Amino acid sequence: MRQSVARLVGLFLLLAAAAHAEQSAEQLAKETQNPVANLISVPFQNNFNFGAGPDNEMIWIMNVQPVIPIPLNEDWNLITRTIVPIINQPGLAPGMDDAFGMGDINPSVFLSPASDKGFIWGVGVTSTIPTATVSAIGSGQWSMGPTGVALYMHGPWVVGALANQQWSMVGWRDTKVNALLIQPFVNYNLPDGWYLTSAPIITGNFSAGGGDHWTVPVGGGVGKLWRVGKIGLPINTQLVPFYNAVTPDFGPDWQLRFQFQFLFPR
Repeated sequence: MRQSVARLVGLFLLLAAAAHAEQSAEQLAKETQNPVANLISVPFQNNFNFGAGPDNEMIWIMNVQPVIPIPLNEDWNLITRTIVPIINQPGLAPGMDDAFGMGDINPSVFLSPASDKGFIWGVGVTSTIPTATVSAIGSGQWSMGPTGVALYMHGPWVVGALANQQWSMVGWRDTKVNALLIQPFVNYNLPDGWYLTSAPIITGNFSAGGGDHWTVPVGGGVGKLWRVGKIGLPINTQLVPFYNAVTPDFGPDWQLRFQFQFLFPR
Protein backbone atom coordinates (compact mmCIF):
# COMPACT_ATOMS: atom_id res chain seq x y z
CA MET A 1 0.00 0.00 0.00
CA ARG A 2 2.75 2.42 0.97
CA GLN A 3 4.64 1.56 -2.24
CA SER A 4 1.54 2.24 -4.32
CA VAL A 5 1.01 5.60 -2.63
CA ALA A 6 4.67 6.48 -3.10
CA ARG A 7 4.48 5.59 -6.79
CA LEU A 8 1.31 7.64 -7.20
CA VAL A 9 2.92 10.63 -5.48
CA GLY A 10 6.04 10.22 -7.62
CA LEU A 11 3.94 10.10 -10.78
CA PHE A 12 2.08 13.25 -9.71
CA LEU A 13 5.33 15.10 -9.05
CA LEU A 14 6.71 13.97 -12.42
CA LEU A 15 3.62 15.22 -14.25
CA ALA A 16 3.73 18.50 -12.31
CA ALA A 17 7.40 18.98 -13.23
CA ALA A 18 6.65 18.23 -16.89
CA ALA A 19 3.81 20.76 -16.89
CA HIS A 20 6.07 23.36 -15.29
CA ALA A 21 8.78 22.69 -17.88
CA GLU A 22 6.24 23.09 -20.69
CA GLN A 23 4.96 26.33 -19.21
CA SER A 24 8.53 27.60 -18.84
CA ALA A 25 9.31 26.73 -22.46
CA GLU A 26 6.24 28.60 -23.67
CA GLN A 27 7.04 31.60 -21.47
CA LEU A 28 10.66 31.69 -22.61
CA ALA A 29 9.55 31.47 -26.25
CA LYS A 30 7.32 34.50 -25.71
CA GLU A 31 10.17 36.41 -24.06
CA THR A 32 12.42 35.80 -27.08
CA GLN A 33 9.73 37.51 -29.20
CA ASN A 34 9.94 40.67 -27.06
CA PRO A 35 12.88 42.85 -28.23
CA VAL A 36 13.01 44.61 -24.82
CA ALA A 37 12.53 41.57 -22.56
CA ASN A 38 14.50 41.37 -19.32
CA LEU A 39 16.44 38.42 -20.73
CA ILE A 40 20.07 38.04 -21.78
CA SER A 41 20.22 36.40 -25.21
CA VAL A 42 22.68 35.94 -28.07
CA PRO A 43 20.97 35.31 -31.43
CA PHE A 44 22.86 34.20 -34.54
CA GLN A 45 20.57 35.23 -37.40
CA ASN A 46 21.56 33.77 -40.78
CA ASN A 47 19.99 35.53 -43.77
CA PHE A 48 20.37 33.92 -47.20
CA ASN A 49 19.38 36.42 -49.92
CA PHE A 50 18.79 34.81 -53.32
CA GLY A 51 18.60 36.35 -56.79
CA ALA A 52 20.78 39.41 -56.25
CA GLY A 53 22.46 41.21 -59.14
CA PRO A 54 22.21 40.51 -62.87
CA ASP A 55 23.55 36.96 -62.37
CA ASN A 56 21.13 36.05 -59.54
CA GLU A 57 23.79 35.64 -56.88
CA MET A 58 23.30 34.71 -53.21
CA ILE A 59 24.34 37.10 -50.40
CA TRP A 60 24.80 35.60 -46.93
CA ILE A 61 24.57 37.81 -43.84
CA MET A 62 24.91 36.44 -40.32
CA ASN A 63 23.86 38.97 -37.68
CA VAL A 64 25.27 38.28 -34.23
CA GLN A 65 22.87 40.20 -31.96
CA PRO A 66 23.65 40.09 -28.21
CA VAL A 67 20.85 41.61 -26.12
CA ILE A 68 21.74 42.62 -22.55
CA PRO A 69 19.18 44.20 -20.20
CA ILE A 70 20.42 46.48 -17.41
CA PRO A 71 17.89 47.01 -14.58
CA LEU A 72 17.95 50.65 -13.49
CA ASN A 73 15.40 50.23 -10.67
CA GLU A 74 12.18 48.32 -10.01
CA ASP A 75 10.31 50.25 -12.71
CA TRP A 76 12.77 50.74 -15.58
CA ASN A 77 15.22 48.72 -17.67
CA LEU A 78 17.93 49.80 -20.09
CA ILE A 79 18.15 47.32 -22.97
CA THR A 80 21.30 47.18 -25.09
CA ARG A 81 21.02 45.48 -28.48
CA THR A 82 24.06 45.28 -30.75
CA ILE A 83 24.10 43.84 -34.28
CA VAL A 84 27.46 42.62 -35.61
CA PRO A 85 27.03 41.49 -39.26
CA ILE A 86 29.28 38.94 -40.92
CA ILE A 87 28.77 39.23 -44.70
CA ASN A 88 29.69 37.15 -47.73
CA GLN A 89 28.86 39.10 -50.88
CA PRO A 90 29.85 37.95 -54.36
CA GLY A 91 30.72 40.44 -57.08
CA LEU A 92 27.29 41.67 -58.18
CA ALA A 93 28.39 43.57 -61.29
CA PRO A 94 31.26 43.49 -63.79
CA GLY A 95 34.44 44.75 -62.14
CA MET A 96 33.18 44.11 -58.59
CA ASP A 97 35.19 41.69 -56.45
CA ASP A 98 33.80 39.23 -53.95
CA ALA A 99 33.71 40.60 -50.41
CA PHE A 100 33.76 38.75 -47.11
CA GLY A 101 34.16 40.18 -43.63
CA MET A 102 32.55 42.08 -40.81
CA GLY A 103 30.13 44.85 -41.76
CA ASP A 104 29.18 48.02 -39.90
CA ILE A 105 28.23 47.44 -36.24
CA ASN A 106 24.78 48.69 -35.20
CA PRO A 107 24.32 49.29 -31.43
CA SER A 108 20.93 50.36 -30.01
CA VAL A 109 19.85 51.35 -26.51
CA PHE A 110 16.22 51.26 -25.32
CA LEU A 111 14.65 52.64 -22.15
CA SER A 112 11.67 50.44 -21.27
CA PRO A 113 9.30 49.93 -18.32
CA ALA A 114 10.07 46.78 -16.34
CA SER A 115 6.56 45.36 -16.84
CA ASP A 116 6.50 42.25 -19.04
CA LYS A 117 2.74 41.84 -19.47
CA GLY A 118 0.14 43.43 -21.71
CA PHE A 119 1.30 46.51 -23.63
CA ILE A 120 5.10 46.91 -23.65
CA TRP A 121 7.17 49.68 -25.20
CA GLY A 122 10.68 51.04 -25.40
CA VAL A 123 12.35 54.11 -26.92
CA GLY A 124 15.96 54.97 -27.49
CA VAL A 125 18.80 55.70 -29.88
CA THR A 126 20.39 53.59 -32.58
CA SER A 127 23.62 54.18 -34.48
CA THR A 128 25.84 52.62 -37.12
CA ILE A 129 29.60 52.55 -36.65
CA PRO A 130 31.65 52.24 -39.89
CA THR A 131 33.61 49.16 -38.84
CA ALA A 132 33.41 47.20 -42.12
CA THR A 133 36.60 45.29 -42.85
CA VAL A 134 35.92 45.58 -46.61
CA SER A 135 34.64 48.83 -48.13
CA ALA A 136 32.13 47.05 -50.40
CA ILE A 137 30.09 45.84 -47.40
CA GLY A 138 30.15 49.07 -45.38
CA SER A 139 28.57 52.51 -45.56
CA GLY A 140 31.66 54.57 -44.79
CA GLN A 141 29.44 56.75 -42.61
CA TRP A 142 28.80 57.14 -38.89
CA SER A 143 25.00 57.31 -38.63
CA MET A 144 22.52 57.87 -35.82
CA GLY A 145 18.81 58.29 -35.16
CA PRO A 146 15.81 57.38 -32.99
CA THR A 147 14.47 53.88 -32.43
CA GLY A 148 11.38 52.48 -30.75
CA VAL A 149 9.43 49.30 -30.17
CA ALA A 150 5.86 48.59 -29.10
CA LEU A 151 4.15 45.24 -28.63
CA TYR A 152 1.15 43.57 -27.05
CA MET A 153 1.23 40.17 -25.35
CA HIS A 154 -2.06 38.37 -24.72
CA GLY A 155 -2.57 34.63 -24.42
CA PRO A 156 -0.57 32.89 -27.15
CA TRP A 157 -0.14 36.11 -29.18
CA VAL A 158 2.86 38.46 -29.30
CA VAL A 159 2.22 41.27 -31.81
CA GLY A 160 4.16 44.50 -32.35
CA ALA A 161 6.71 46.42 -34.37
CA LEU A 162 10.24 47.78 -34.08
CA ALA A 163 11.36 50.81 -36.10
CA ASN A 164 14.35 53.10 -36.48
CA GLN A 165 15.52 55.93 -38.71
CA GLN A 166 19.16 56.85 -39.26
CA TRP A 167 20.93 59.76 -40.92
CA SER A 168 24.67 59.97 -41.60
CA MET A 169 26.60 62.31 -39.32
CA VAL A 170 30.17 62.07 -40.56
CA GLY A 171 32.18 59.80 -42.85
CA TRP A 172 34.60 59.49 -45.72
CA ARG A 173 32.15 58.68 -48.52
CA ASP A 174 30.11 61.14 -50.56
CA THR A 175 26.95 59.01 -50.38
CA LYS A 176 24.88 60.00 -47.36
CA VAL A 177 22.73 57.68 -45.26
CA ASN A 178 18.98 58.22 -44.96
CA ALA A 179 17.62 54.82 -43.96
CA LEU A 180 14.35 53.66 -42.42
CA LEU A 181 13.82 50.19 -40.93
CA ILE A 182 10.44 48.79 -39.86
CA GLN A 183 10.06 45.27 -38.49
CA PRO A 184 6.47 44.25 -37.72
CA PHE A 185 6.19 40.91 -35.94
CA VAL A 186 3.35 38.49 -35.28
CA ASN A 187 3.87 35.33 -33.22
CA TYR A 188 1.39 32.65 -32.20
CA ASN A 189 2.73 30.33 -29.48
CA LEU A 190 1.89 26.62 -29.39
CA PRO A 191 2.50 23.93 -26.73
CA ASP A 192 5.98 22.53 -26.04
CA GLY A 193 7.81 25.71 -27.11
CA TRP A 194 6.64 25.65 -30.74
CA TYR A 195 5.42 28.86 -32.37
CA LEU A 196 4.41 30.37 -35.71
CA THR A 197 6.17 33.58 -36.62
CA SER A 198 6.43 36.37 -39.17
CA ALA A 199 8.90 39.23 -38.68
CA PRO A 200 9.85 40.75 -42.06
CA ILE A 201 12.41 43.54 -42.08
CA ILE A 202 11.11 46.38 -44.30
CA THR A 203 13.77 48.89 -45.32
CA GLY A 204 13.66 52.24 -47.06
CA ASN A 205 16.95 53.50 -48.48
CA PHE A 206 16.10 57.10 -49.38
CA SER A 207 19.65 57.84 -50.52
CA ALA A 208 19.30 55.43 -53.43
CA GLY A 209 18.77 56.94 -56.83
CA GLY A 210 16.11 56.13 -59.39
CA GLY A 211 13.36 55.63 -56.84
CA ASP A 212 14.77 52.25 -55.75
CA HIS A 213 14.04 52.92 -52.10
CA TRP A 214 12.06 50.01 -50.70
CA THR A 215 12.58 46.36 -49.84
CA VAL A 216 9.37 44.74 -48.58
CA PRO A 217 9.54 41.01 -47.69
CA VAL A 218 6.41 38.91 -47.16
CA GLY A 219 6.45 35.51 -45.47
CA GLY A 220 6.27 33.46 -42.31
CA GLY A 221 7.65 30.34 -40.70
CA VAL A 222 8.02 28.26 -37.57
CA GLY A 223 10.15 28.34 -34.42
CA LYS A 224 10.91 26.05 -31.49
CA LEU A 225 12.48 26.52 -28.08
CA TRP A 226 14.66 23.57 -27.03
CA ARG A 227 16.45 22.60 -23.84
CA VAL A 228 19.79 20.88 -24.36
CA GLY A 229 22.38 19.30 -22.13
CA LYS A 230 22.16 18.24 -18.50
CA ILE A 231 21.50 21.79 -17.33
CA GLY A 232 18.71 22.27 -19.86
CA LEU A 233 20.23 25.29 -21.61
CA PRO A 234 17.38 26.93 -23.59
CA ILE A 235 18.03 27.53 -27.28
CA ASN A 236 15.53 29.20 -29.57
CA THR A 237 15.51 28.25 -33.26
CA GLN A 238 13.43 29.41 -36.22
CA LEU A 239 13.24 28.96 -39.97
CA VAL A 240 11.40 31.60 -42.03
CA PRO A 241 11.27 32.13 -45.83
CA PHE A 242 10.35 35.53 -47.32
CA TYR A 243 9.45 36.67 -50.82
CA ASN A 244 10.52 40.24 -51.60
CA ALA A 245 7.27 41.70 -52.94
CA VAL A 246 9.06 45.02 -53.48
CA THR A 247 12.80 45.17 -54.15
CA PRO A 248 15.26 47.55 -55.88
CA ASP A 249 16.58 46.79 -59.35
CA PHE A 250 18.93 43.80 -59.07
CA GLY A 251 17.96 43.36 -55.41
CA PRO A 252 17.38 39.85 -54.01
CA ASP A 253 14.12 38.18 -55.06
CA TRP A 254 13.64 36.18 -51.88
CA GLN A 255 15.37 35.30 -48.64
CA LEU A 256 15.61 32.51 -46.10
CA ARG A 257 16.23 33.26 -42.42
CA PHE A 258 17.59 30.60 -40.09
CA GLN A 259 18.22 31.72 -36.51
CA PHE A 260 19.50 30.02 -33.39
CA GLN A 261 19.54 31.96 -30.15
CA PHE A 262 21.20 31.15 -26.83
CA LEU A 263 19.14 32.25 -23.82
CA PHE A 264 20.35 33.04 -20.31
CA PRO A 265 17.27 33.48 -18.09
CA ARG A 266 17.73 35.39 -14.86
